[in-house]
Amino acid sequence: MNRKWVFGGALLALVLAFVAAMQFVSQRQVAETQQRVAASRSSLERAHAPRVGPAAAPVVIVEFLDPACGTCAAFYPMVKSLMARYPGQVQLVLRYAPFHPGSDSVVAMLEAARRQDRLWPALEALLATQDIWTRNHQALPSEALPLIEQVGVDINRLSFDMTDAALRSAIEQDIADARTLGVTQTPEFFVNGEPLPSFGFEQLEALVAAAVARSR
Repeated sequence: MNRKWVFGGALLALVLAFVAAMQFVSQRQVAETQQRVAASRSSLERAHAPRVGPAAAPVVIVEFLDPACGTCAAFYPMVKSLMARYPGQVQLVLRYAPFHPGSDSVVAMLEAARRQDRLWPALEALLATQDIWTRNHQALPSEALPLIEQVGVDINRLSFDMTDAALRSAIEQDIADARTLGVTQTPEFFVNGEPLPSFGFEQLEALVAAAVARSR
């Protein structure tokens, strides 16, 4: 019996030590991200970035997103619901981090659709149909194209705009900013410049709620 108690106590101590170590690593990562944001605030928001929500909103969520990311697709409706909870209080700024192979071409499609005022319908259509145009963690732009066309995008014009140097430059800037800020996975959220203390929707909710409360 004593051996069992000793073994159990040792196991519990090991688990607690592991949890403490993970919390320390998480806190250190958050602190490092805060330092990166403070050192390069312009990397967080750019004039070219798509936005939804009031320009004067006191709370700004910056989301680095990969359209081929399954977690991004799962979070998108929850983020919309969160914004609806605080009407007029929250703005979403979209930045691209196309980590999946082939996703950079899909991002170019979205930005070209934006020139036809169809960015958000195109994004929602793609996030809802990832099983059609992604395979083995890889984006298939040729499969995504018909889905974008279904939301009223002129494909000929889209194909032309996708080659535009300014469009490509904006995407490259997003990728460079993600690297500067230490973004290594998507979705990555910042609320008024603050990174999440740890990843999860509850953490995003809490950070937004606190920012809204401070603005009142």
